[in-house]
Amino acid sequence: MTRTDVAMPPTRPTALGGYEDWPVYMAAHRHEADSPERRQLADVLGVPAVPSNLAYTTHRETEHDGVITSSLSWQLGFGPRTAAWFVRPAGVTGPLPAVLALHCHGGLKFYGAERLVALQDQPADHDAGVPPQEIRASLYGGRALATWLAQQGFAVLAHDTFMWGSRRFGLDPLPWRTANAIDGQQALWREAGVEPSTQQRYDAAAAAHEETVAKAATLMGTTVAGTVAHDDLAALGVLASLPGVDQDRIACLGFSGGGGRALLLAALSPVIRSYVVTCMMTTFASLLPAYLDAHSWLLHSPGLAGLGEWPDLATRSTARALVQYALDDPLFPEQGMRDAHAYLAGHLPPGLYGGSFWREPHVFSRAMQEEAAAFLAAALRPGHRINSPVPDRTRTDS
Repeated sequence: MTRTDVAMPPTRPTALGGYEDWPVYMAAHRHEADSPERRQLADVLGVPAVPSNLAYTTHRETEHDGVITSSLSWQLGFGPRTAAWFVRPAGVTGPLPAVLALHCHGGLKFYGAERLVALQDQPADHDAGVPPQEIRASLYGGRALATWLAQQGFAVLAHDTFMWGSRRFGLDPLPWRTANAIDGQQALWREAGVEPSTQQRYDAAAAAHEETVAKAATLMGTTVAGTVAHDDLAALGVLASLPGVDQDRIACLGFSGGGGRALLLAALSPVIRSYVVTCMMTTFASLLPAYLDAHSWLLHSPGLAGLGEWPDLATRSTARALVQYALDDPLFPEQGMRDAHAYLAGHLPPGLYGGSFWREPHVFSRAMQEEAAAFLAAALRPGHRINSPVPDRTRTDS
């Protein structure tokens, strides 16, 4: 018991707002992988079972800028309903190569996949919060990545995953420890005369609440990354069932936390033919001691290091991989990135791995996106062999 527990009123609010059904579902539904290696990884992460033949609802469709954007949703076995967007080239019936676009962590959970999709009805500002457009400007070179990929000829699905957007936790009222943890931020706002937006208040609380979610996951025999992987596996199944999608040519990509999600998804599912990991590759050893607090529970999964180093996950997949490293990234030491690159180059069969080094901070720049799209186009072309990425003037030598 802490002083916080003693000081709070006797009625304790839920710490799992909107997810009170998560423990019951987790107790009865464990993911059944189709190979010993995938089963081992799913067991360590505690991946919940994904409902088979998951039904989705199409709410509306709009056509602009050469693409058709469909708003979708589906209900998983626990928690709130999932919102997603399916973006495809206008005037093309398929079958198209498909990409599951995985949004980043970004320290911002109020929005999820909206940061990747250009929506005609998306407000220009959100009461002094950080709208999706601003996230794109700071991290994605100003591009709506999913929409841009569809303009390049891919069918793209972008979904909110566990803890983000439509799948975020209800934090009103705040759980006790979360309320205590954000007292300092609230004091700073008051001192500065700032009236925080709903989004700002939520994101501050959600950052602290992630520790509580990780504790809850541990009690249930799962992990934050494993539950996120459950949502991503479900979205992958939806993508494969969408009209105009070539089920034999499906890839995934992500930046930062989304890159970690792409790595795990490729290791867990044989459906993934190729994938891109951007600004999310290093060794576990390199995070000690100074870089531990640079990352979320998406990277720090209990028990995962027992299976090997972080790049070892790539050896569990036969998909073709491109890993993009940013040498000015303050979240990873350069030596850790170079060690991971050397490991992957030495342990993956020829043709399955390409690594590129960029003199960039923690961003998914337009040039990096263009390299990723070219890689996926080549990797998903039937019978086409992957070539080494073409050097770009903004890149460094590997």
